[in-house]
Amino acid sequence: MPGDTWETLFEIALDQYGFITGGDAERAGVNRKYLNDLKRRGVLEHTAYGLYRFPQVPVTQHTPFMEAVLWVGADAVLSHDAVLSLHGLANANPSVIRVSTPRRVRKSDPPAAIKVIRRAIPDRDLTRYEGIPSTTVARALLDSRDLITHSRLLQAAHQARADGLIPRRVFGDLLERLETADG
Repeated sequence: MPGDTWETLFEIALDQYGFITGGDAERAGVNRKYLNDLKRRGVLEHTAYGLYRFPQVPVTQHTPFMEAVLWVGADAVLSHDAVLSLHGLANANPSVIRVSTPRRVRKSDPPAAIKVIRRAIPDRDLTRYEGIPSTTVARALLDSRDLITHSRLLQAAHQARADGLIPRRVFGDLLERLETADG
């Protein structure tokens, strides 16, 4: 039934800040064309190729991060200073949202607010924060060495440890790696 289909898609979108992709629809057993039907009826907003949003879901400060990851693709993760910004660390306020993916992104005209970084990230450095696929904060701190000053990174590392975002067993090694990278 169409009502069940809409509800299924809406439930998925609730976990993604209102966003639904064509891939999400297919995994739910819904034809991708149904998303266009919902768009024509004003139920969905089309935000990018294969990416839609239910406008009934409130926008939060995390919405742009999820949108960037979903725009890049299913294997994409938030990375670098974008992860730090998500947590309010290092006074990070990047002009672009950095998203890493192991594959080549063949989409034309990426939004100006998204910087795609092609690289494979080990599973040990991957997690989810606020439901958004991300690198760990420790990995993000290391990746941001060329983007954020050394003193702000160290301060952010200590704050992240105090906030429980970096495990004790990782913290010492992280500080050592941040120190040796400076200079």
